Amino acid sequence: MSDDKVVFTFKGALALASMMPSKDFISEVNYNPKMAELKKCFTGDDKIIKDLYTPHIRIVLMGPPGAGKGTQAPVLSKYFQACHLSTGDILRSHVSKGTELGKQAKEIMDKGGLVSDDIMVNIIKDELENNATCKNGFILDGFPRTVPQAEKLGSMLVSRNEPLEKAVELVIDDSLLVSRITGRLVHPASGRSYHTEFNPPKVAMTDDVTGEPLIQRSDDNVEALKKRLVTYHAQTEPIASFYKDQGIWTGIDAAQSPEKVSSAVKNSLGWEKYVNALTFHKYNELKATYTDATK
Repeated sequence: MSDDKVVFTFKGALALASMMPSKDFISEVNYNPKMAELKKCFTGDDKIIKDLYTPHIRIVLMGPPGAGKGTQAPVLSKYFQACHLSTGDILRSHVSKGTELGKQAKEIMDKGGLVSDDIMVNIIKDELENNATCKNGFILDGFPRTVPQAEKLGSMLVSRNEPLEKAVELVIDDSLLVSRITGRLVHPASGRSYHTEFNPPKVAMTDDVTGEPLIQRSDDNVEALKKRLVTYHAQTEPIASFYKDQGIWTGIDAAQSPEKVSSAVKNSLGWEKYVNALTFHKYNELKATYTDATK
């Protein structure tokens, strides 16, 4: 059977299995000839499924302070099984671990200087090469902030045969950001962000994952926001134009609910990646059901 037919058969079996009432699920997988490919994967090596359907994405996530990058990046990372590279976080990680790149960055920062573009690009490259969570792609947040940075990042990715696929900008009117930014809460260790009104933690001032306390950043106030927005627009408009010229820029209305923003970003990455991700998650869900029921 050709690869195309195997894929078609598997997708058909998966679609059928997805619609089965739970009481009929096991018998259908075991006895329906159309389920043969699905049963083979459930009971044996599922590497072919992971190879075929694990989505691989390479995107830059852009947006002003308060647009929702900290909310969207972890959601997309989990959905597409890709790493979330917040450049501020990975820079701090390299410095704290004392890596060679971290030492170079620390020396510059201790003198009050800005970490060079070359060091930042090499830190990102190191993560792509050595961070196991990046094997299925990445969501880059916080870099690039200038056109020269975008050019250096692009050259590095092309040299790895992994050119950037999308530059996704969360677009929102400045006037809407004030209420968002003044209610923002952050988990310092992970960078996860919450909002007292729009995306509250399950327990007040507590991270949902670790149970550790949340903080409000000292610069999350109206005056600081206005200054940051001036800088953001001055820096970002040229980058947006840069990526528009390459045909990979997509603007997403970030004034919508977080769920609608997530859906819009997923769709912007293309129907095939979207369907593959759905297939991947549905397969894992059904395999767990099958495995539990046949123990």
